[in-house]
Amino acid sequence: MLTTHNVADAARHSDGILRPRRFQVFTDRQFDQIDQLKRLDSEQRFAMRVVASVMPFRVNQYVLDELIDWDRVPDDPLFQLTFPQRGMLSESDFDRMADLHRRDADKAEIQALANEIRERLNPHPAGQLDLNTPMEEGRPLEGLQHKYRETVLFFPTQGQTCHAYCSFCFRWAQFVGDKALKIASNEVGMLHRYLRQHRQVTDLLVTGGDPMVMKARHLSSYLTPLLSADLEHVQSVRIGTKSLTFWPHRFVTDEDADEMLGLFERLIAGGKHVAIMAHYNHPRELSTRVAREAIRRLRDVGVEIRSQGPLLRHINDDSRAWSDLWSTQVKLGIIPYYMFVERDTGAQHYFAVPLGRAWDIYRQAMQRVSGLGRTARGPSMSAGPGKVEIQGVAEIRGEKVFVLRFIQARDADWVQRPFFAKYDPEATWLDQLKPAFGEDRFFYEDEYLAMCKGQVRPIQ
Repeated sequence: MLTTHNVADAARHSDGILRPRRFQVFTDRQFDQIDQLKRLDSEQRFAMRVVASVMPFRVNQYVLDELIDWDRVPDDPLFQLTFPQRGMLSESDFDRMADLHRRDADKAEIQALANEIRERLNPHPAGQLDLNTPMEEGRPLEGLQHKYRETVLFFPTQGQTCHAYCSFCFRWAQFVGDKALKIASNEVGMLHRYLRQHRQVTDLLVTGGDPMVMKARHLSSYLTPLLSADLEHVQSVRIGTKSLTFWPHRFVTDEDADEMLGLFERLIAGGKHVAIMAHYNHPRELSTRVAREAIRRLRDVGVEIRSQGPLLRHINDDSRAWSDLWSTQVKLGIIPYYMFVERDTGAQHYFAVPLGRAWDIYRQAMQRVSGLGRTARGPSMSAGPGKVEIQGVAEIRGEKVFVLRFIQARDADWVQRPFFAKYDPEATWLDQLKPAFGEDRFFYEDEYLAMCKGQVRPIQ
């Protein structure tokens, strides 16, 4: 049965052939060129311009035509996922920026206020620019992060954008044009040298932005050398991407789609595990024919697809959405991997779901899926000390508590150790929780504080 959002897709391919499609993108400078926005009143369009002065905006024609249900706008989840909303800024910040727009202030004045607001939005959570960046000969290795012992993150310069931007993106600071906030490198030699020197690293995660905006030949320059004997300890290559949602044509009809799949095939034939870490937020993202064909083609060459995404108010804060998402993914051969808690950055106040409610949504969704769908871990907070999972809410010795554990941590000894926090119905992040049972601090806090002060190495 055709639904409103995929009628265009079916019509375009009614003869059974998936044809190449021109990639057409719109930013806040092209709001007037997006025909669908004419459905909104002038005040709504003005509010989007105001918010887009602070938070990055980018959308493409595929998302506009085939994912957003324009009959449900502004409440449609995919519209909320991609378009700026007034509530993403505090009332005072919105009013100040709106005043500049109403009096047609110059670009420099608008930019100055935008920068001021951004500084207060925690642009780099979890120590991304300090604790996570390794050093070599006294200088930081830009574009590299090494938070956990076995895994290195690499941010290639050519991948520092996306086919569209998520309105909630925790890496929004990558896209606002401030070089001081960017994490990126095009130093191929630096990456491979670091990996050779750290033989405990088994996994390379290529991230961004979105590495899938890169040409296949550029990605190959980073990944093909991993097949050499001196890098055989790097067993897995993960690629974080939203392209399976926002531009599945990347793996189907783009001019170098076959070349990209060939690169993955060579890595797999050479003994590497290749995993696409696909960002999904709503079941509709899996509904179009081209999206399903992209999944099929990746799996046909041996790529594993794992899904992850945050729990978000206005988008997917409903257990049925998650159970439908995970069940559909299992049907298509995707492995549900993580349900994240929205990070403490950007417009978190607009999208965040309290931790207690997050646990309820996760638990109810798990009750509706088979065992194959219960591989999704969560709700998980990617916080400074590590990935902290909410395992449940319990009453112990008369006290209501969150039961927590580290899925991954800066110190491997912390992993899988349960700990407890006082139940707080309003808390949305780890730093808002207090230890249960009268304890002064959580078991890891002293060591983590020492890491932050540089007294001990963060990678054990």
